[in-house]
Amino acid sequence: MNDAETTLEAADIAAILEALPHRYPFLMVDRIVGMRADEVAIGIKNVTINEWQFLGHFPGQPVFPGVLMIEGMAQTGGVLCIRSRGKTERPKAVFFLTIDKAKFRRPVVPGDTIEYHMTKIRRRGNMWWFRGEAKVAGQVVAEAELGALLVDE
Repeated sequence: MNDAETTLEAADIAAILEALPHRYPFLMVDRIVGMRADEVAIGIKNVTINEWQFLGHFPGQPVFPGVLMIEGMAQTGGVLCIRSRGKTERPKAVFFLTIDKAKFRRPVVPGDTIEYHMTKIRRRGNMWWFRGEAKVAGQVVAEAELGALLVDE
């Protein structure tokens, strides 16, 4: 293995904003740690009560929407793909290809910290597939397999 395959890197919020086109209120990852090439990464999301989705999901019993956890997994994987390419410009677009085997294990509530554990399944050209697990305090709260396409044109 070369250094790029064994070195673990991190991305703070500035690096995430540089890589992804997402902005508030749709940015679902605060930082990324443990990145190794395009193989693995852990995205971190601090869930707070003042986020927009809790206005209606659900008043009096706030629950972080499962679909937003899937989006957080995708954004973590997206940063991993983009950073691994080594290009200085981000792609024109990043699109979902697939969302498979999604399961939600328990509710996530304000005060929780979600860790999006992403592991590459395979890559073909500008297409990547990842297995993701969302964890809170070490317990799996959601999981899915995701595919993404990076478009440069």
